[in-house]
Amino acid sequence: MITQNFDYIVVGAGTAGCVVASRLSEDRDASVMLLEAGGSDRTLWIQVPIGYGRIFFDKNVNWMYQTEPDAGLNGRRSYWPRGKVIGGSGSINAMVYVRGRAEDFDAWRQMGNPGWGYADVLPYFRKSEDHDGGETAFHGAGGPMHVTDMSARTHPLCAVFLQTAGQLGFAATGDFNGPEGEGVGIYQINTHRGVRASSANAFLRPALRRRRLSLETKALASRILFDGDRACGVAYLRDGTETTVRARREVILCGGAINSPQLLQLSGIGDPADLAPAGVQPRHALPGVGKNLADHLAVSYFYRSSKPTLNDQLRPLRGKILAGLRYLIDRGGPLSMSVNQGGGFVRSRADMGCPDLQLYFSPVSYTETPLSARKLLNPDPFSAFLLSFNACRPTSRGRIRIVSANPRQYPSIAANYLSTDRDVADALAGCRLLRRLAATRPLADIIIGEIRPGREVITDDDLLADFRARADTVYHPVGTCAMGADPRNAVVDARLRVHGISGLRVIDASIFPTLTSGNTNAPTVMVAEKGADMVREDWR
Repeated sequence: MITQNFDYIVVGAGTAGCVVASRLSEDRDASVMLLEAGGSDRTLWIQVPIGYGRIFFDKNVNWMYQTEPDAGLNGRRSYWPRGKVIGGSGSINAMVYVRGRAEDFDAWRQMGNPGWGYADVLPYFRKSEDHDGGETAFHGAGGPMHVTDMSARTHPLCAVFLQTAGQLGFAATGDFNGPEGEGVGIYQINTHRGVRASSANAFLRPALRRRRLSLETKALASRILFDGDRACGVAYLRDGTETTVRARREVILCGGAINSPQLLQLSGIGDPADLAPAGVQPRHALPGVGKNLADHLAVSYFYRSSKPTLNDQLRPLRGKILAGLRYLIDRGGPLSMSVNQGGGFVRSRADMGCPDLQLYFSPVSYTETPLSARKLLNPDPFSAFLLSFNACRPTSRGRIRIVSANPRQYPSIAANYLSTDRDVADALAGCRLLRRLAATRPLADIIIGEIRPGREVITDDDLLADFRARADTVYHPVGTCAMGADPRNAVVDARLRVHGISGLRVIDASIFPTLTSGNTNAPTVMVAEKGADMVREDWR
């Protein structure tokens, strides 16, 4: 067994871990070890933006988790891809840059987390950002992570979608992350000059030039080491050998909503009722570990189109060749984009206090291939598009629980989708809204027919049955090491320190007390920026 010593050990080189390791290594007196269970992200299908569809089922870069059978989805399991690679899920996601609503973060503060209101976190969003539009009161310029405005590059059908939404009274917005974030528009994405702008590319790769930052890949963290009630290191497995590294200052978990609670439980921190059946001796009772799991759940409606869509560009061999040549020439064209081009945040009813639904418009469709074979470069062989939605703030809560003391054994994931009446009502409201959009001109003028769910699905019972049969995750799990003041249900305090254990923090999406309204990558970067600042402040 080999032992090395560092000031900080960061577990997980994902979206948060790359940011945290980069920022901590800015201090000249601090050494940082970054452990990553996966390998390199320097592959074509990660770096080319639309290539993420090719790694959706690639076990080399993807944990490829499955949930337990879910009653809310008619007993179906849900497939949860999560990044097992440098950059984590930010290396395999659709790159949409959405921060969430101001009221999301104000609610965090009101739940007993001082310093986490919108006014507190906005500077950290700006700090990380290098926005196409330059520096404003809401956006940063010159930060590590580039944000690209795609409004001039989207497919022409996006304009039809926006006009249709306007006919239903939804406002248009040019910036979901600005002062007028409500309404419909074009999603900004994390790319830079046609290449994915993950936190690995933006933060970690430049930081690795510093000798005080070390990166170990293919290193699966197996347990946290303790000196009394203080975390003092991490044991990890690599090539069948266990190695230990010790932290003079802190151990920081950045494994995300699945792996961070898993490592805490493997180390004896959690609900004793969860640990004992898995053969783990409880060290510190913290019932909230693995609880409070929240995720966005979406369904898509597919429509044949009388106008050409991305299907017509990407399906034929000639179209693939042309798209590839365009990308090689100027890093432009459909390969430089996400398929999630248009969408927005809207109210299902006028009396809602804030937007309760997120919409997506994609000028592409995949109805003739099963999910297990879906490739973004092989869409349907006919002109079609999809409309999709998810409820912004689901109230159903699930859990993560280890089933074995073996760190290679995947934990049990119970999503518990649609387990509240409100979530069922939101599902129906969203389905009705998609139908209203499809029935409204000018979108209605180009629709030849509804492929799925089909016009025979009419009543509320029909719509809900279809939703249960086809809805699935939007890949936004959060909350399993929730931030809060009460250790009876929260896992970390407002400075992201694990309750009852010194020298140990969690800094990733698992600390979200509640799910933010939209995509979760941008707020995860914010949490990492703010968390790293807290660590540095506490050690100065």
